[in-house]
Amino acid sequence: MRVAIDARKLHDFGIGTYIRNLLRHLARIDRDSQYVLLCHQADLGIGAQLGPNFRTILEPSPNYSIREQFHVPWMLHRERPDVFHAPHYVLPPLTRCRSLVTIHDCIHLMFPQYLPSRVAYAYARASMWSAVRRSQRILTVSEASKRDIIHFFDVPPEKVVVVYNAIDERFRVAPSEEAVARVRERYRLDHGVVLYAGNIKPHKNLVRLIEAFDRLRRRGFDDLKLLIIGDEISKLPALRRAVHSHKLHKHVRFLGYLPDDTLAILYRLAAVFVFPSLYEGFGLPPLEAMASGTPVVTSNVSSLPEVMGDAAVLVDPYDVEAIVDGIARILSDPALGEKLRAKGIARAREFSWERSVARTRELYQEVCESRE
Repeated sequence: MRVAIDARKLHDFGIGTYIRNLLRHLARIDRDSQYVLLCHQADLGIGAQLGPNFRTILEPSPNYSIREQFHVPWMLHRERPDVFHAPHYVLPPLTRCRSLVTIHDCIHLMFPQYLPSRVAYAYARASMWSAVRRSQRILTVSEASKRDIIHFFDVPPEKVVVVYNAIDERFRVAPSEEAVARVRERYRLDHGVVLYAGNIKPHKNLVRLIEAFDRLRRRGFDDLKLLIIGDEISKLPALRRAVHSHKLHKHVRFLGYLPDDTLAILYRLAAVFVFPSLYEGFGLPPLEAMASGTPVVTSNVSSLPEVMGDAAVLVDPYDVEAIVDGIARILSDPALGEKLRAKGIARAREFSWERSVARTRELYQEVCESRE
């Protein structure tokens, strides 16, 4: 079997994590199939790292561009794979080979106001519509996302297959005392930490998080610092304005994107991890925090209750006071914190990239052998 995979978003925050683990575990479990990876110039060396049955080819088209609608199908025509896997929602209509598409969520349809323009919304909707119609299978990462896909696109439920995400094993392994000490010293963490990690996007609800943090400090938890880990803060100027309006310059820190090894330690140094997102297809960061033994406060909407189970404090993300109450419950009740730590570690063990990628590999074979 010859499988082509679009790997251009290899370094993205969410989808990049998905692609990296997909490739890493395919390399472990499948030495027989041939894999062709469509990559940007900087990633052409990844095939050699994965194994002799992986080969990279240059696909220079920018993501979400007009060019990719023509150039990706041309490359697939040249390479002639049995199956093409688009790990995000773009499957160009000119693609002629059998295909799978992973649609992680329907965020662009749920919150079109967060897209930069009407053109971006039209592109996203048209791309998703084409992908669900033309692909032989639609993969998604939660039952909540499956319901959304069926709702928006009226596809047969049996065409949509849920394959859960999981977490990198490094979040399960306790770091050395020396590594923890280095991170603590580097980031001057001599105080209690409330932590957020994830994309810096409007639906992540970070402006309400900053307001909740201000109210939390006013309740008497004034020795805390809020650390926000994610991509460039310039993408959401409202965050800086929120910090300024609440006079929190000395108490809120934006650390940007950090490597997983550092993030794994920061999870463990946090008193509580807060993830008040308005919508998630899956929600990897709170699961990573749980695997690290950190109590989690997260939203009671979309996929998050499904993924978190009873191992986190769930709150209404639209209610700032509810977010404050959730954080305060953990900070003021050590017994609750210990209970959540134990439940979180156990819950995180239920998700495995090895099982998820093995299921994805089975779907490649099913699509390859299908006559649809």
